[in-house]
Amino acid sequence: MKDLLRLRTSLSEEIEALLNEQIKTEAYSSAVYLAMSSWCNRNGFDNSSKYLEKQSYEEREHMMKLFRYVNDMGGHAISPEITNIPQEFETFKSVFEIALQQEISVTAQFNRMADRCFKAKDFMTFQFIQWFLKEQIEEEYVARRVLELFDVIGEEGTGRWEIDKHIPKVHYDGDSEE
Repeated sequence: MKDLLRLRTSLSEEIEALLNEQIKTEAYSSAVYLAMSSWCNRNGFDNSSKYLEKQSYEEREHMMKLFRYVNDMGGHAISPEITNIPQEFETFKSVFEIALQQEISVTAQFNRMADRCFKAKDFMTFQFIQWFLKEQIEEEYVARRVLELFDVIGEEGTGRWEIDKHIPKVHYDGDSEE
């Protein structure tokens, strides 16, 4: 019976499992960004709060894109259970350090998935995840630039307020030809 069910999908069990793992990672990222948004809101960083809320929404969109792909390919997308979401952060800067670490981790997961797709000759999924790999260039770039604001502006005096003011303005222009 298991072999019969596999006929319904061109996804291998390994690739489907990796996609479901990524669905969970994106859901976790969305939840963490939302918690960061709330923390920033409580601490008076309104611009950062809005920026992080937008990031949370984008991560949820990524999760749903993966979720639909698995189902569209005849697989079984699993609605993830998300736990252990941090609600408190040490400093304003640590929020963005965690965000960068999270994005680097997501990039590594997509790279691993691309490698496995290539080895399994699953070129449809390989092509599908190219969009995410390109998206990760932007995600990491913006996270790095935001952290640079802490070094350039500094946190003393009105520094944190200035940083908060500049965060929504950070963007990636690498796609200027599109």
